[in-house]
Amino acid sequence: MRSLIIAITFTAVALAGPAATAKPLKIKFSHVVAVNTPKGQMAEKFKELVEQRMPGKVEVQVFPSSQLFGDNKVLEALLLGDVQMGAPSLSKFRKYTKKLQVFDLPFLFSDIDAVERFQKGPKGKELLMSMEKKGITGLGYLHNGMKQLSASKPLRVPADAKGLKFRIQSSDVLVAQFKAIKASPQKKPFSEVFTLLQTKAIDGQENTWSNIYSKKFFEVQDYITASNHGLIDYLVVTSTEFWQGLPDDIRAGLQQALDEAIAHGNAVALEKSNSDRQAIIDSRRSTVIDLTPEEKAQWVKAMKPVWKKFEKQIGKDVIDAADAANNTGS
Repeated sequence: MRSLIIAITFTAVALAGPAATAKPLKIKFSHVVAVNTPKGQMAEKFKELVEQRMPGKVEVQVFPSSQLFGDNKVLEALLLGDVQMGAPSLSKFRKYTKKLQVFDLPFLFSDIDAVERFQKGPKGKELLMSMEKKGITGLGYLHNGMKQLSASKPLRVPADAKGLKFRIQSSDVLVAQFKAIKASPQKKPFSEVFTLLQTKAIDGQENTWSNIYSKKFFEVQDYITASNHGLIDYLVVTSTEFWQGLPDDIRAGLQQALDEAIAHGNAVALEKSNSDRQAIIDSRRSTVIDLTPEEKAQWVKAMKPVWKKFEKQIGKDVIDAADAANNTGS
C-alpha cells in the first residue's frame, strides 16, 4: 500500500505541473554513532549531496547516536516505515540472513583492500539482496576497519588467551572464534565495554583502532595485539517496499549520492584507523604488539576451523569468493 501511495503522489505532481507545490519526500536515516565518526560523516555527506541535487524533491533527516533507534531495533523500524534508512553493523543481520556471517569469519580477509574487492565483486553485490524476501534491501557497505585484540596481558600466541573473558558482538561466529582458542566469549553491549574492562569484569575485547581510541579502551587495557583478525563494517539498508516504490529517477539519484557518500565515509575510516593507531602508541597507555609471521600463523591455524563450522549456513561459494579476494588479481 505504501508503494502505491508513493507512486500516486509523484504521478499527481507530474500531472499538476509547476502550479502545484509538492511536499518533498522525507527520508529518515537512523544510526547509532556520533556525527564525527566515519558512519556519521557518511550520513551527513549523503544528506548534503541529495539536498544539493534534488532540492525541493527529497529531504534527508539524519538521526545519529541512537536518537531514534539502536541497531537492534532499527531493522524492525525500517520494515514498519518508521525510518527509511539505517546502517547497522554486519553482525546485526543474523535474524534475516545467515550469509552475512561471512564478514565475522576470523582471518578471512588479509586487509581492508581485500574486503573492498569482495564487496564490489559479484558475490558481495549478491549479498546486498540476500534479505530482499524479508523486506530489506542492501544499498552499500561502509568500512569501520580491521579488528585488533586487546587484553590485560600480552597476547602473542593463542595459548596466551586461554581462560580469558573477551567481550564480543552478538554473533555465533565470534563465540566459536574465541572458543577455538579456549577463551570465554561474553556477549555484552558496546556501551558497557569500558566499564567492564575498567572493573576487570572482562579481560579483553576485539575492535577497530578507531573504536579502541574513541571509546578510550586503550586507557584500561595494557596490551593491544595488532592482529587484523576480523572486520567491523556496516551495511546501509532500506525497506524493499519503500525503495521499489520510488520513481526510477529519484531512486537512481539516491543511489548515486549514497555511493559517493560511502566513498567519503570509507576515506574517513581509513584515515582514522591509521591516525588513531598512532595516537594510541603515542599515549604510552597501552603497548601495541606486532605479531611475527610465525606467531600470526598460530592464530590463523587455531581459528580457521571456524570457517568449516559455518560453511553450510553461509555457503561455501560465498566463503571461497571472499577468500579469493585476497589475491590482488581477482
